[in-house]
Amino acid sequence: MRALGDCAADRRVAASARALSWCGEHAAVWLATGLAGAAADPARRDGWLRGTALVAAAHLASMGVKRVVRRPRPLLEGRAPLVRTAGRHSFPSSHAASAGAAAVAFGAVRPGLGVAPLAALVCVSRLVAGVHYPSDVVAGAALGALTVRLGARRERFHGC
Repeated sequence: MRALGDCAADRRVAASARALSWCGEHAAVWLATGLAGAAADPARRDGWLRGTALVAAAHLASMGVKRVVRRPRPLLEGRAPLVRTAGRHSFPSSHAASAGAAAVAFGAVRPGLGVAPLAALVCVSRLVAGVHYPSDVVAGAALGALTVRLGARRERFHGC
């Protein structure tokens, strides 16, 4: 955590972490991506919309787990977080849950789109910003991917 937090000393890295965190807030970038995909890609519209719904489900699932676990956010001595957070609890990372879900769902709808690298950057941004433990991010991404896999199986959506 300290090593990634130290990266924030570079103002470009700090600005990037803030921007990525802001975009991932409430799964906004992923919901917008899914809706834009549905509008721009009529042949895969159903896949985009189902994927978007599964991203939203993953985000909501993470918020539910967070309310049960209630793990406090990290406090690194001598370092304030780079971003404000919507809540006090950190496990699992909702940013990582929606990012992991988007990587799986949208990657299946449109392979090669490049969602996975952006999702990974959103996940790392939460560590650089100092608002999550690594286990929060790993658990969130796994929860997101699992939500999509289970939801796809349930819906018989083979695009995920």
